Amino acid sequence: MRILLVEDDPLLGDGLAAALGAQGLVVDWFTDGPQADAALAGAPYDAVVLDLGLPGRDGLHWLGRWREAGRRTPVLVLTARDALEQRIAGLDTGADDYLIKPIDAAELAARLRAVRRRVAGRSEPVWTHGPLSYRPEAKTTFWQGQAVELTARETALLELFLSHPQRVLGKELLLDKLYGWDQAAESNVLEVHIHHLRKKLHPKLLKTVRGLGYALGLAEDLA
Repeated sequence: MRILLVEDDPLLGDGLAAALGAQGLVVDWFTDGPQADAALAGAPYDAVVLDLGLPGRDGLHWLGRWREAGRRTPVLVLTARDALEQRIAGLDTGADDYLIKPIDAAELAARLRAVRRRVAGRSEPVWTHGPLSYRPEAKTTFWQGQAVELTARETALLELFLSHPQRVLGKELLLDKLYGWDQAAESNVLEVHIHHLRKKLHPKLLKTVRGLGYALGLAEDLA
């Protein structure tokens, strides 16, 4: 998952970015609304973590602006423990969930995954595609019932394809999802990940769509 984190507190923001990264998420961290607004307009995100107590125009302003503009990216808001009215206002403005400070990073990551499942219509704890089974909560992969060890990047890539089973995903989008803006990726790194997934799971798991990108192969071809 690629997450847009909007938090002006440097200690909290840095801590959350590092902790979510350790959970396997790609995090772009910004400290104010205008920066976050520009980022959301220019890159694909799976979810936004938004502190409502931002300097200048607060988080509610930006949340309302995004919803009025038709942006449906899931938003999880962060609020203070005594800010009941703020939490209600956030949900009424279009937030998908909220978390009360102080924040536990593991719970935040779990809530982000749950929000994305709801939005994608995938509430089941196990995703299946032919002989392939994937547990998004545990980040574990099975082929014909046998566990397969994947790296964090391979797991993220597999989850991305399983989340969009009927879409062709372009190279630039895939690299953005895997590495974000702050991490440089070698020119052939995506092809290496694709090769490893095909080798570890099935040669036809991922198909190349010439000139466009990659797509999940048909389940019936994986027998």
